[in-house]
Amino acid sequence: MTQTALNTTLGTTAVAGDEPKPSATARAATTTTATSSPATAVRLQAWLRRLAQTALPPLLGLGLMLVLWEIIAQTGDGIPGPIPTWHAAVELFSDPFYRAGPNDQGIGWNVLASLQRVALGFGLAALVGIPLGFAIGRFSFLNRMVNPIISLLRPVSPLAWLPIGLLVFKSANPAAIWTIFICSIWPMVINTAVGVQRVPQDYMNVARVLNLSEWKIATRILLPAVLPYMVTGVRLAVGTAWLVIVAAEMLTGGVGIGFWVWDEWNNLNVAHIIIAIFVIGIVGLVLEWLLVRLASAVTFEDTKS
Repeated sequence: MTQTALNTTLGTTAVAGDEPKPSATARAATTTTATSSPATAVRLQAWLRRLAQTALPPLLGLGLMLVLWEIIAQTGDGIPGPIPTWHAAVELFSDPFYRAGPNDQGIGWNVLASLQRVALGFGLAALVGIPLGFAIGRFSFLNRMVNPIISLLRPVSPLAWLPIGLLVFKSANPAAIWTIFICSIWPMVINTAVGVQRVPQDYMNVARVLNLSEWKIATRILLPAVLPYMVTGVRLAVGTAWLVIVAAEMLTGGVGIGFWVWDEWNNLNVAHIIIAIFVIGIVGLVLEWLLVRLASAVTFEDTKS
């Protein structure tokens, strides 16, 4: 072998025997991966822990309710279990807006009719109750004059007003709206009046110094301060209205979720009654959620320590 070939062979062997050293970029990437992997695992564990704390209790509660429901269905007479009720619900909601006559309509139309009555009665109660609450809270003489009337009428059951509505309006639909009105007005009147009475006296002193009119006092000072109390009254009023409309429609008839429940009872369709109970609860839950979001949006919370 020549000297040149020997040198070439020795050089190749030396190069092949050397171990390549990683670059600085590769070392940094390895270090970052080793560092971020435990952090990612910790974040994943924290997320799973929060998910278990928030989702697991409701799921367990629903599971317990289904188990109790199935036990009652097995031991009771004529009460369908969760699976037959689910099949009936799938069939029912396959066409919730059908019309087969004035008294034979889908559950969707009945829910919308009930919501329409609640909206009308509640809207009228808000138009009367909120200004009345402002006036009662603002003027002590008016407060002392109206307070005995409110204390007398507020504990009366809302359904006790239904015959008065039928007598006055001669029709079931206005009577139901009247019942919603009379049961919704008290929470708004009382909460608004309490909110006005709790406005700091310093605000009113400033308004007196600036010689503000009653309209400016109501819109510039009282309304921002009273808004959280007002929204609380609205939440209570809507919840009460949705509870009352079901019972009122059972007595007055026509189209509505309450009448639909009573009609299904006359048809001995217990599965549809159970479905209606869930529908009423879900609609009430959605209304409550919307008003809670509204309350959180208008309520000022001091975050300073």
